[in-house]
Amino acid sequence: MSDLTNIARPYAKAAFDFAVEQNALDAWLQMLAFAAEVAKNDQVGAYLSANGAADKQAGLFIQVCGEQLNEHGQNFIKVMAENHRLLALPEVLAAFVALKAEYEKEIDVTVVSATKLSKAQQDKLATALSQRLARKVKLNCSEDPAVVGGMLIKAGDMVIDGSVRGKLDRLATALQS
Repeated sequence: MSDLTNIARPYAKAAFDFAVEQNALDAWLQMLAFAAEVAKNDQVGAYLSANGAADKQAGLFIQVCGEQLNEHGQNFIKVMAENHRLLALPEVLAAFVALKAEYEKEIDVTVVSATKLSKAQQDKLATALSQRLARKVKLNCSEDPAVVGGMLIKAGDMVIDGSVRGKLDRLATALQS
């Protein structure tokens, strides 16, 4: 898996740089998402794994994708096929999404609370996190009664545990030591 990630990185960067240059980030995201789904298909994957001729692989792939790929997307597929890298398309998509989020200064934040957060609470939390992280925040909220109260916030590598359950766990650990 990490091999495919390493293989995918330069392709994602090239696609991203071209998309930024052409002001077509969303179009490229859609093309790569569709191509990644095609690459995940078992029958297509088996065909690509057979290491056939690159032009045949690219032709089949472009034919399957149809109108979902523009001329530049087709050229991208041809280059990947020439290098036998079409199976790495899902990782190319993941790397492209990460580059796009970094470019747009966005971050996905997971918030777990004991009860459903109101719209006002979500807005206030998003504003506070946007200021702290210096990014546009996209909240993914969920409920978990085990939290008891407060909330658990995860943004990238950062974790803020303001839950009652977390405080009780820390207290229990402190009392045991």
